[in-house]
Amino acid sequence: MSRYDLVVIGSGPAGRRAAVQGAKLGKSILVVENRRRVGGVSVHTGTIPSKTLRETVLNLSGWRERGFYGRAYRVKQNIDGHDLGTRLGKTLEHEVEVLEHQFQRNGVRTVAGAARFIDPHRLAISCPDGREEIVHAERIVIAVGTVPFRPAGIPFNAETILDSDGVIETPRVPRSLIVVGAGVIGIEYATIFSALDVPVTLIEPRSSFLDFIDREIIDEFVHQLRDRGVTIRLGAPVKTVEQDEAGWVIAVLEDGRRVRAEMLLYAAGRMGATEALDLDKCGLETDKRGRITVNPKTFQTAVPHIYAAGDVIGFPSLASTSMEQGRIAACHAFGLPLPPAPQYFPYGIYAVPEISTIGLSEQDAREKGHAYECGIARFRETSRGHIMGLDAGLMKMLFDMNTRKLLGVHIIGEGATELIHIGQAVLNLGGTLEYFIENTFNYPTLAEAYKIAALDAWNRMPRLAASEIVTGPLAAE
Repeated sequence: MSRYDLVVIGSGPAGRRAAVQGAKLGKSILVVENRRRVGGVSVHTGTIPSKTLRETVLNLSGWRERGFYGRAYRVKQNIDGHDLGTRLGKTLEHEVEVLEHQFQRNGVRTVAGAARFIDPHRLAISCPDGREEIVHAERIVIAVGTVPFRPAGIPFNAETILDSDGVIETPRVPRSLIVVGAGVIGIEYATIFSALDVPVTLIEPRSSFLDFIDREIIDEFVHQLRDRGVTIRLGAPVKTVEQDEAGWVIAVLEDGRRVRAEMLLYAAGRMGATEALDLDKCGLETDKRGRITVNPKTFQTAVPHIYAAGDVIGFPSLASTSMEQGRIAACHAFGLPLPPAPQYFPYGIYAVPEISTIGLSEQDAREKGHAYECGIARFRETSRGHIMGLDAGLMKMLFDMNTRKLLGVHIIGEGATELIHIGQAVLNLGGTLEYFIENTFNYPTLAEAYKIAALDAWNRMPRLAASEIVTGPLAAE
């Protein structure tokens, strides 16, 4: 029986970071991945494929140039599933090779197989060739990710009624699409297919969606979706899904309405991929969605030498935060001091258009009792926006009225997930409104929106005497 200082179950963002961190500390590390190649959900069916699909659609459809050349502009007139799949294959192959090389140069052993607990320290690994390997682990990190939630009443068939994994495995361009679930995944796929001019109906049982995003950003987002013909059905739970004699999919809503399309994507939630782990053998339990409860600071489970990180522990379920969770888990497992976590981290939603946010929303600021002011900049107000042909997109910034500190940044539009990092740095360093007004931004850039939004807020804020103005990015309270 092989013995390891750390066994990591799963090789997605959390698993890979935990494994590499442990290896850099000189520990013996084993990564178990139930696919034939490493990468986990992130590389094979989640983050990387969906973002690759998005980029493929935007490039082939000419989406980014339509502001100049009109809505009828196309780079390729007829886009099919083969066009979508070609770039996917190349990208995923590259991602896997990079990860395999990273494991090799850090001395991390990997094995393809499904792991399950025998007891708190021993794991049985069922390999594809039929053999079983038993390993002993001093410490364990569970980073198995999630699988799509598939209710028993939905007749999935891998062709016309799919989950989010199926969209990637067999990409195709339907004549019309129903998306059930207006979470991050559902929103991303609904808008990606809409950019291909596929008529999309988005169905969400709740009366709102993406509630952690500033409502003004969501209002702008909904306006853009409706402007390009996306039908949004909020407060409309799906009662049944069926197919008619012609093969069309029909979603029957609880209020009796029937929505008909060529394809349906069911994206209403995901489940922790923990069912086959035999967690009862090591003393762990999961919630009804298969997720594991952890200490949010150390990512320890109820069993001290077993950690869990990534999507399997639930919100925020971002690849970026999963990486950091895996690193922190490995550091704590081997007794390294943990640096204080930053108060805020960015969210990125790779819809069309992109949405990214950090810090307090306007709703949050009111609930916390902040006296605040907002500044707005529209991308069309920047020279770079004109050059790019942008007629939509905006940045919203919140500042504390008393300290003038930045409270939050919220962006919708081209490059939002890149632009947010300027706000992230200033926010976590305690910067104030004056930072944006006094500093120079490259011209022409979309980043100029920071100065425009800051000046917009400044115009509404009480004027301070010269002696009261605190300058610099690290202004004190």
